[in-house]
Amino acid sequence: MSATNQKTALTLFNQTNVQDKFEKLLGKKAQGFISSVLQIVNGNKLLQNADPMTVYNAAATAAVLDLPIDPNLGFAWIVPYKGKAQFQMGWKGFVQLALRTGQYKAINVTEVYENQFKSFNRLTEELDADFNKYGEGEIVGYASYFKLNNGMEKLTYWSRNEIEKHAKKYSQSYGKGSMSPWNDKEQFHAMAKKTVLKNMISKWGIMSIEMQTAHLADQSVQKEEGSYDYVDNSNTIDIEAENINEEESRIKLFIDKADTLEALEQLKESVPEQLMFYYEAREDELQIA
Repeated sequence: MSATNQKTALTLFNQTNVQDKFEKLLGKKAQGFISSVLQIVNGNKLLQNADPMTVYNAAATAAVLDLPIDPNLGFAWIVPYKGKAQFQMGWKGFVQLALRTGQYKAINVTEVYENQFKSFNRLTEELDADFNKYGEGEIVGYASYFKLNNGMEKLTYWSRNEIEKHAKKYSQSYGKGSMSPWNDKEQFHAMAKKTVLKNMISKWGIMSIEMQTAHLADQSVQKEEGSYDYVDNSNTIDIEAENINEEESRIKLFIDKADTLEALEQLKESVPEQLMFYYEAREDELQIA
């Protein structure tokens, strides 16, 4: 570890204002969270030499989302990249945030092995696979599924080839040594599952404010809090902004379809501030009716 960065990182996380911020976010869990951050940094030479402010902002994002950053748990990570620290969501983190909305009755993502897979119809989105069989052979794809409390269901399937094409297109470090989790055999599967699940939720699911933050922060470097720099892929910001716009349109549709005040109330936590006027207008209509 560079002596300067080590001292700066330790000093940063021990400052009173930093301690206070994490305590406001996490309460009694703050000290344990800060200790876990410092343990992760001290155990990773690349993070030790990373810009301490990017480490701090990545940690703050995990705290805002109330997700643990223990690599063994798979909810979120702080990952070094070219002298900076990236915040990365895990697929388990997206599942956790989805469940917190209270809108998902079921949600999951899984590998599909060659002895399980039969066919996938892209038009009807019907996956013919026998998940009662224990997976054997090569992993040929990844499937994700959710069911909302209102009965809406969605299933998506990506082949292994589609995942690899996605990784090559959206990760500059794909195939270049150990710079990307895509290049590690075990992490590849976790990244693939996250990609399929994240794409499904952003296009068809209900996203809370937390979920929107997670989508924007994922795989970003933050030199300043809330300023996202996608150092491994400059196109990501356009994609995520497009997903957020799609989400706003979808929330409007759900608001329009709510036919009782109770149904509308269930959506409230997922409505972003910029759409509250739309929500309140529908609330007025239902009260009059």
